[in-house]
Amino acid sequence: MDIQLEKKKGLKLKHYGYIALGILLLFVGYKLIFASSMSTFRTEKDRLSISSVTEGKFDDYITINGNVAPIATIYMDAYEGGRVSEKLIEEGSMVKKGDIILKLENMALYEQILASESNLALKQNDLRSTKLTFDSRQVEGRKSLATAQYDVQRLKRAYEQNEELYKEELVSKETYLKSKEDYQLAEKQLEIVKLQTEQDDELRKTSLKGLDTDLERMQKTLSMVYERLDHLNVRAPADGQLGFLDAEIGQNISQGQRIGQINVLTDFKIEADIDEHYIDRVKRDLSATLERNGNEYKLRLRKVYPEVRNGRFRVDLVFVDEKPETIRAGQSYNIRLQLGESNDAILLPKGGFFQSTGGQWVFVVGPDGNEAIKRNVRLGKQNSRYYEVLEGLQPGEQVITSNYDSFGDAERIVLK
Repeated sequence: MDIQLEKKKGLKLKHYGYIALGILLLFVGYKLIFASSMSTFRTEKDRLSISSVTEGKFDDYITINGNVAPIATIYMDAYEGGRVSEKLIEEGSMVKKGDIILKLENMALYEQILASESNLALKQNDLRSTKLTFDSRQVEGRKSLATAQYDVQRLKRAYEQNEELYKEELVSKETYLKSKEDYQLAEKQLEIVKLQTEQDDELRKTSLKGLDTDLERMQKTLSMVYERLDHLNVRAPADGQLGFLDAEIGQNISQGQRIGQINVLTDFKIEADIDEHYIDRVKRDLSATLERNGNEYKLRLRKVYPEVRNGRFRVDLVFVDEKPETIRAGQSYNIRLQLGESNDAILLPKGGFFQSTGGQWVFVVGPDGNEAIKRNVRLGKQNSRYYEVLEGLQPGEQVITSNYDSFGDAERIVLK
C-alpha cells in the first residue's frame, strides 16, 4: 500500500519573484501618485546650469570694483563775486599753492574801497585837528598855571612884608588886610587853575584814546577791504592738479559760488560701491588686496559712508605700502575685500537662483538625473564664487544654480 506524503508548506522561488514584482509596482505607484500631486515643470537639461555641492575651505571675502581717486579733493569757492576778466590756468594743469587761476573785477568793491579810504582820511584829519586843539589848550593851561603860581608868590611876599610893617605900625590896617586878601585870593585861583589843567589833561587823554581806537578800527576795516580786493585773484589753495574749472572770460561769478577743485596727487585712494547686503559686516580697517600685472598690493578700508543709495553704499580704501607705478585717477580695479577668516564649510557655487529664491530653497537633482525636487535650505556667508551651506544640502548632491524665474510655482522639474 502506497503512503501519501504531505507537501511541505513554505515560499518557493517563484513566490519571491511575485513579492519583488509587487514591491516594485507599489513603489512605482507611490511615485506616480506623489509626482502627480506636485506641480511640475519640464525643461531641457542642457538649458540649465547644474552645480555640485562640495566640501572645502570657505574664503570669507567679496570682490568689489573700485575707481582710483586723488587722496583729497579741495574745492574752490569764490570769496568775492565779480566778472571774470582773465583766465590764467586751464583744467588739467598742475598748480602750486598760491598760483593765480582767475582774475575777477568788481566795480562795487572798488567804489567801497574808495569810500573807505575817504572815510579814513577824514578820520585822520579830525584826529589831527583835535590833537592841535588839545595841544593849544594844554599850552594855555600851563601858561595860566605859571601865572597863578607867580601871583601867589608875589602876593605872599607882599602880605608877609605888610604883616611885619603892620606890627610896627608903619602901614595902615587896611593896607595889611588888602595884601592878605589878595594873597588868599591868589591861592584859591591857583587851586582852580590846577584843577582845570588836570581836567583838561584827562579829557585830552580820553578823547585822543577814543580817536586812536576809531582810527585803528578804520585802518583794520580798510585792510580787510584790501584783502577782499586781493580775493578777486582766485588762487590755488594747495599743490595739485586743477580738476575742473567752471568759469569763462566775461562770466559773472557770485560770492560763494563753486568754480573749481584741486586734486591733491600726493597719494591716491580707491572709491568702491558695495551691495547693502554686506553693510553690517563692512567695517573700518578691514584688509583688501589688489592684483595688478601679477603683483599684489595691500589696502586698508579707511572710511565707510553711511548713506545707502540704490541698494549700495560707498567705501574708501587706501594703500598700505606700495601702489602700482602707473596708477592714475579714474582707473578701475577689482579688489578682494576680506570680511573674515577662512573656515571649513559645505560649498554651493553661486548662480542666478539666488535672485529668484533669496537663498531660501533650491532644486536638488535626483540620483538618476531625470528630475529635480524643491528643497528648503539655509545659506550663510557668500563670496564671489560660493555660498556657505548651513543646512539642507550634503557634499556630492547636485543643484540647479541657474535662474528659476521661468519655473513659476513648480515644485518638481523634469529634465529631458
